Amino acid sequence: MNEGRSRHAASSDEGQQRNWFEILSQALLREPKDRSELTRLLRDAQQRNLLDYDALSMIEGVLEVSEMQVRDVMIPRTQMAVININDTPEQFLPIIIESAHSRFPVIGDNRDEVLGILLAKDLLPYFAQKDQQEFNIRDQLRPAVFIPESKRLNVLLRDFRANRNHMAIVVDEYGGIAGLVTIEDVLEQIVGDIEDEHDFDEDTFIIKHSDKRYTVKALTPIEEFNEQFAVNFPEDEFDTIGGLLIQKFGRMPKRGEITTIEGFRFKVLRADSRRIYLLQVTRTEGKRKKKASTNVAEQNIS
Repeated sequence: MNEGRSRHAASSDEGQQRNWFEILSQALLREPKDRSELTRLLRDAQQRNLLDYDALSMIEGVLEVSEMQVRDVMIPRTQMAVININDTPEQFLPIIIESAHSRFPVIGDNRDEVLGILLAKDLLPYFAQKDQQEFNIRDQLRPAVFIPESKRLNVLLRDFRANRNHMAIVVDEYGGIAGLVTIEDVLEQIVGDIEDEHDFDEDTFIIKHSDKRYTVKALTPIEEFNEQFAVNFPEDEFDTIGGLLIQKFGRMPKRGEITTIEGFRFKVLRADSRRIYLLQVTRTEGKRKKKASTNVAEQNIS
């Protein structure tokens, strides 16, 4: 009799355990109801070491890209590095060197008249031969691709891949040029910063190109920036020069945006929707310089 009760009790306990296990399994394995719940599950998986941080960041980037539009990441028309169709190579070469881009919109009378795209590599034969008479910029133009600023980034990325294109000109609802967007702008929303020709050693914060022009990492400590440039930017509110710039803009700036602080012109060379990575710093007035710190590299490229 007692044995039967024991078996019944044991069977009941096993049934309760099984029920709890099934409930717990369903709770863990259920499909998320919306994107917010999916994001919470992914972050929980990262905290339990099922995903590393980089993988989680990329997955979140993919989810963000599917909701973002071209207007969210494009370079505004006022900040586009363009070449005039009537300029000679000697006239537009400084633009190419200064911007260090590989593709340039070629315009007619104004920025609303984009005639095509010039690839910097197409200039190599001209400078190799040094024969100005043989160069005609019209012969070197590639067709420009025009897209609306409301186009979704995931659709644009698919088009870039299908057409093997790397740049598109963005037009507004009235047909005017609103800006441009590159495949790198889209990919950086997914994978974060992409290394390019501006990168330098991990331990170097500042590269000197001339007495007035520098390339500076946004993570440069303000204390080190002050020491290098003999200025007194406040060190109590922000740790890095990037943090100071975000406060100056009042938001996260986009690539190509420019601001001036106490005699220095800051141009954002690289940034995504989450952080600033690289800056071009130009002196707009004479400053007394201190001895360069050990984290400053010098390049004679200007």
